[in-house]
Amino acid sequence: MANEFDLVILGGGLAGLTAALYSARFGLHTCVVEQMAAGGQILNVEKIENYPGFPEGVAGFDLGPIVQEQAEAAGAEFTMDTAIGLAIDGERRVVRCEGAELISKCVIVATGSAFRELGIPGEREFLGKGVSHCASCDAPFFVGKKVAVVGGGDSALDEAAVLAAQVGRVSVVHRGASFSAQQVAIDRLAELPNVDTLFGAEIHEIIGEQTVSRVRLSTGADVDVSGVFIFVGLEPNTRFLEGVVDLDPAGHIVVDQHLQTSVSGVFAAGDLRQGSARQLVSAAGDGASAAVFAAQYLRG
Repeated sequence: MANEFDLVILGGGLAGLTAALYSARFGLHTCVVEQMAAGGQILNVEKIENYPGFPEGVAGFDLGPIVQEQAEAAGAEFTMDTAIGLAIDGERRVVRCEGAELISKCVIVATGSAFRELGIPGEREFLGKGVSHCASCDAPFFVGKKVAVVGGGDSALDEAAVLAAQVGRVSVVHRGASFSAQQVAIDRLAELPNVDTLFGAEIHEIIGEQTVSRVRLSTGADVDVSGVFIFVGLEPNTRFLEGVVDLDPAGHIVVDQHLQTSVSGVFAAGDLRQGSARQLVSAAGDGASAAVFAAQYLRG
């Protein structure tokens, strides 16, 4: 039937795309379910510098479509939809999406993660009106203006560098005493003349009228900014799997050494699984491994 497959892959990020490439090459009738364009969150990354094979770096909006093209050439099918549930019916795995139900013998969950919120007043109110999670998307709106970047990891520092090339000034606000990012990102940021850092500080409120005009810090001081870019980690997109597969307290999927979840025939790949290194190269590796193990599962 049209909606029956050997393998359904949930998520079209790098983990899901790589899984699709490998599973299709194994000869499995494969369908990828993705609610956005193929590539997922890497589409918003202007330059990826730590992915092997690209010594000059590669744009996320180039890398995603390249891998999708490979997967489609191998025979994988793609559908634009959103997974909202998974049911186990004997040997069948029923993926419930907003637009249809897909039946498969095996499932790889690679739905990735969403940006974690600060949970402070004004954050949701000003989303898209000064609050953002994408420097390359929104930096042109802040040319010549001052913005704040929240976070101390790789994403925060990489995005701060992207912003510094276009905006007037960048203030990096980090609650820790030092950055947790890779040293190369720390060194690069230190060389930028229009970037300053506020260690041991947190933003407690985002304030404005129609758009963001300032932030209130944990010290009680107000800092005038026109934009706030938030990069404080990720939360796994696994809520639709609650009660179906085992999740850890943070919502990551618990897997065994073969990336299989607590349900046979259901695998997980990428940064939503417990123990992931949360790097693009490891996501691709997870996708390939999950496809190999899924093929072995299907062949008994």
